[in-house]
Amino acid sequence: MKHIVIVTILSGLLGCTSAMQAAETKNIRISTKHTDLVLQVAENGRLYQVYFGDKLRHESDLDNFSWQVHAASDGSVVPRGWEVYSGSGNEEFFEPALAVTHADGNPSTYLYYVSSDTRQIEGGTQTDIVLRDNAYPLEVTIHYVAYTEEDVFKTWTEIRHEEKKPVYLSAYASTMLYFSASNYYLTEFSSDWAKEAQMSTQPLRPGKKILDTKLGSRAAMHMHPFFILGLDQPVSEHQGQVLLGTIGWTGNFRFTFEVDNVGNLRVISAINPYASRYELKREQTFTTPEFIFTLSNNGVGQGSRNLQNWARHYQLKDGMKPRMTLLNNWENTGFNFNQDILAELMVEAKDLGVDMFLLDDGWFGNKYPRKNDHAGLGDWEVTHEKLPGGIPALTEAAKKAGVKFGLWIEPEMVNPKSELFEKHPDWAIHYPNRDVYYYRNQLVLDLSNPEVQNYVYEVVDKLLKENPEIAYFKWDCNSPITNIYSPYLKERQGQLYIDHVRGIYHVLERIKENHPNIPMMLCSGGGARCDYEALKYFTEFWCSDDTDPVERLYIQWGFSHIFPAKAMCAHVTSWNKSASIKFRTDVASMCKLGFDIGLKELSAEELEYCRHAVNNWKQLQSAIMDGTQYRLVSPYECNHMAVNYVSLDRKTAVLFAYDIHPRYQEKLLPVKLEGLDPDMMYRVEEINLMPGKSSSLQLDGKTVSGDYLMKVGVKAFSSNDMQSCVVRLVAQ
Repeated sequence: MKHIVIVTILSGLLGCTSAMQAAETKNIRISTKHTDLVLQVAENGRLYQVYFGDKLRHESDLDNFSWQVHAASDGSVVPRGWEVYSGSGNEEFFEPALAVTHADGNPSTYLYYVSSDTRQIEGGTQTDIVLRDNAYPLEVTIHYVAYTEEDVFKTWTEIRHEEKKPVYLSAYASTMLYFSASNYYLTEFSSDWAKEAQMSTQPLRPGKKILDTKLGSRAAMHMHPFFILGLDQPVSEHQGQVLLGTIGWTGNFRFTFEVDNVGNLRVISAINPYASRYELKREQTFTTPEFIFTLSNNGVGQGSRNLQNWARHYQLKDGMKPRMTLLNNWENTGFNFNQDILAELMVEAKDLGVDMFLLDDGWFGNKYPRKNDHAGLGDWEVTHEKLPGGIPALTEAAKKAGVKFGLWIEPEMVNPKSELFEKHPDWAIHYPNRDVYYYRNQLVLDLSNPEVQNYVYEVVDKLLKENPEIAYFKWDCNSPITNIYSPYLKERQGQLYIDHVRGIYHVLERIKENHPNIPMMLCSGGGARCDYEALKYFTEFWCSDDTDPVERLYIQWGFSHIFPAKAMCAHVTSWNKSASIKFRTDVASMCKLGFDIGLKELSAEELEYCRHAVNNWKQLQSAIMDGTQYRLVSPYECNHMAVNYVSLDRKTAVLFAYDIHPRYQEKLLPVKLEGLDPDMMYRVEEINLMPGKSSSLQLDGKTVSGDYLMKVGVKAFSSNDMQSCVVRLVAQ
């Protein structure tokens, strides 16, 4: 048996195989404020990752890096290393980034460095690296953007060719990253309806661990498109080296974590190639999604703050603008409403103090009126019987009440019982010659079809042109793709999952271009759409249909690892009535606050409390929505949870502390805040108190230093079931 060892390549190894091309080594440094990613063009002309870690102080040290090869005991050389974008069919033994079957049937790809360019962009630098196959006219361009202050990278790849006939792609990663540590620990975020962002951690062992989804639309229903990787030790909030990664793709994704034979780890982020062998024609370009990542040496808390700050500045739609509080009607009325009922609810919204009234499902369809979820989807005309004055009467009623008006839509879907399906059955994704399986009594419209894209765009465009006072859309997506066949694509079914998502983006891009100021909530039966590509077009997403405040604490804790509070909608509802209205409201207040509850079911005292809580949230919006978040006490580790936010000038902070289900006589520890100015003096005040109640907080009304609050803390927990404490701190 031949024994393989790792050695550093020497110039004498050149020419040992005809696949190697003589070239000078070249380092490509991609840097943020605290992190370096160093790539090297080796003497064989191929591109390797040689370093990813803390930023190096001296440029001259880059010359000390060298790529590595495996040498066999008989002296032969196998040129294997940490290739940045490894192709299938080469000398690598592990999962490739790219798999191409060329027009002549050859399934191998060897990519060699051609050129690179770095330029300044808003927030950092962009580096573009061109690679080319040495035997086929296939070219790959890898793009890296490094955001300097936020320590965030994003990378994506473009694949094109000039072969005479189409080539077929069966793997097409956004990127590959490599790590060498003693141990690796993966934290994943699994999901289901009403059970989103559930965190679990496991060690990675030799072999492959895959996180993926195959649902097509509403794609993240079972697995969310982000992860945390702990290097050398399990992921910790405040210490240790961690990688946070997420892919910007609203469809099927796949993360591959492969520990090789010598204990190194490769991480591959990609569109899931399941049932997606993609035909790429001559001179067409296949663009992969963005993979967004950050490396933190101070635990996952710092990594989350990196992503949150980056998202607000560069990725999230209207990331630097305020958000509207709202009252939704769904949990109150369901489908059972009319014009007069809605006008009355708008007055209630004004009395509550929120900015907007949001009309949910059930307002459309005439031949097949939307009385339940069995009919009407696709027919976006107001139901005359319910709403004789149409949308104009509703926007006028909202104006009279003194609130904005928002509207629920689900334009990507169709009920078979609809005029749209009767006219265009070929616009729906469904199998020929088979019984149809319906998920939630509906089918997914085929957004790979340009005609369907136009229709979906025109639904939104017509509503806004005819009703310019619509101030907000709640855009839902309640079904994964079922009956997976596109009448439009015919023999090119391998492109459906990908072209469908691209079709959604084409629609959203047109809406953003022509109606740039319309805020939209990304709702998908809860958190089944929560990616940073979609959030270029949406101001926020609906975390879960589960609004039980206890469950929401876990859900909101999980999502906060990747997203800012500004992107996360949370509503006060009647779920879990054993929880007080105060507890339910305080839980929702740590995100973008809304209400979806019948206000008449509240007592006068409860309604007064809600008004005060809305006003307090508005006063603290800049700290909660735009400030820095610190997760203090995890619900996964005890029977309590605490989070605090600090404004950018550190003059205002707010602490949210929650007792979930404390155990009998358990020890209660003070909550030590983070992010304050240690030399500032802060006035401590408990807010969101029920009318007539006084604070039992030991420091309430006192002025203490930030240093004290961070080292000694606040006794904000209690032994009571489902109790909450909200504390405002203002610099004096």
